[in-house]
Amino acid sequence: MRLIRLKVVIECTGMARSTIYKYIGEGLFPKPVSLGAHSVAWVESEVQDWIISRVKMRDDHYD
Repeated sequence: MRLIRLKVVIECTGMARSTIYKYIGEGLFPKPVSLGAHSVAWVESEVQDWIISRVKMRDDHYD
């Protein structure tokens, strides 16, 4: 299992920091894992699964 920091999440998703946290608050994006008092990261596979689900939604919409 690999953890990735916010910069990588932003690069992978193309979303802004504020959008990522908005989606987390709405239950639409994976929650980060606390690494310490002021540090979080995301499980890479959860972020990748989220991206795949977005692509699937797009494909289902246009089929």
